[in-house]
Amino acid sequence: MSFEIARSGINAVNASLETISNNIANSGTYGFKSSRSNFSSMYADSHPVGVEVGSVSQSIETGGGLFNTGRGMDAMIQGRGFFAVRDDGGQTVFTRVGLFSVDKNGNVVDGTGRKAQGYATVLDAAGRPVPGAGLGAFGDLRVTTGQIPAQSSDKLTYNGNLSADWTVPAVTPFDKNESRSYNSSVTSTVYDSLGTKHTVTQYFVKTGVGAVNAYYSFDGAAPAGVGATLNFDAQGQLTTVPAVTLNAAPGNGAAAIAMRIDYTGTSQFAGDTTTRTNESNGYAAGTLTGTSLSEDGSLVATYSNGEKQTVGTLAVATFANEGALKSISDTSWSATPDSGVALYSRPGSGTASKLSAGALEQSNVDITGELVSLMSAQRNYQANTKLISTENEMMQALMQAV
Repeated sequence: MSFEIARSGINAVNASLETISNNIANSGTYGFKSSRSNFSSMYADSHPVGVEVGSVSQSIETGGGLFNTGRGMDAMIQGRGFFAVRDDGGQTVFTRVGLFSVDKNGNVVDGTGRKAQGYATVLDAAGRPVPGAGLGAFGDLRVTTGQIPAQSSDKLTYNGNLSADWTVPAVTPFDKNESRSYNSSVTSTVYDSLGTKHTVTQYFVKTGVGAVNAYYSFDGAAPAGVGATLNFDAQGQLTTVPAVTLNAAPGNGAAAIAMRIDYTGTSQFAGDTTTRTNESNGYAAGTLTGTSLSEDGSLVATYSNGEKQTVGTLAVATFANEGALKSISDTSWSATPDSGVALYSRPGSGTASKLSAGALEQSNVDITGELVSLMSAQRNYQANTKLISTENEMMQALMQAV
């Protein structure tokens, strides 16, 4: 019986060595989680019969170090959760390795070509993302690799300080070609439905205390008259933000432009005339030039026209008992009945952690601890082999005595 007990000890140590060697071998593997062999005693009819590896536990809850890559499509989960990826066979597995890219078909894939799972972006009838629409359908995360259409400008935001030191111009009436007939001007760039650039120039003319008229010139044409009147109170603030819509016909086959001009925040204080905001929406057509991930999982596409659009959201999966997940190849795990089903959510919401963009999670293997475990296993192995040797010598002595 002693031989069998010692043999079981050697087998158990060999099994633990497999775990230790696997940990050491994967000390440089992104997203790897170390394991530990747990020994259990064996009994038969209350008689000891040796030892076995009763279970192997994973240190999934222990995070690895952060490795900054600076690459836009790399992402690390800061705490709980897994990335969900689908292989060619349709099976969804889970990984901590956020090494993503966009393939030739526009699919977001991980380093082994598996398709990342996430939420689509809600689009309008023209195929443009709808701001504030929430998350779309769940499935393979994709990026449209073609061209995005132009968008006509329908809002121009301007605010700044129209100096209270201005005097009423001596030259009247207003003439955009006579600089002495106005106090200041500012030019903005807008787009029509074909993506053609146009200019809108605002001319500001002080007409009295706390009163300024605004004239609008589209592509250098003469203004049709006073476009808006801005009235300021004794504290230099607009008494009422005027509701202004500039209507213009581009004349190049594009649709007519109806653009609202917003003066919210414009002031009239003494000192310099300044411009704080001068921007319009709308843009020319553009082609995809790059993609990146944000800490909330947003997949942001960058286009040649300078526009950035959120085209999807990478999902993070959490489990009631993540320690019961089954380890598989490619630094991944599959769900089991004991782990529970995957619960998907946006990074940073619910129990899912935020992402660290431009970073990867390193292996959580503690090399020093593994080497100590290796030396301990070596001593256990030697002790069991010594037991077999001693038992053999005793049996030989017994046979000689007989």
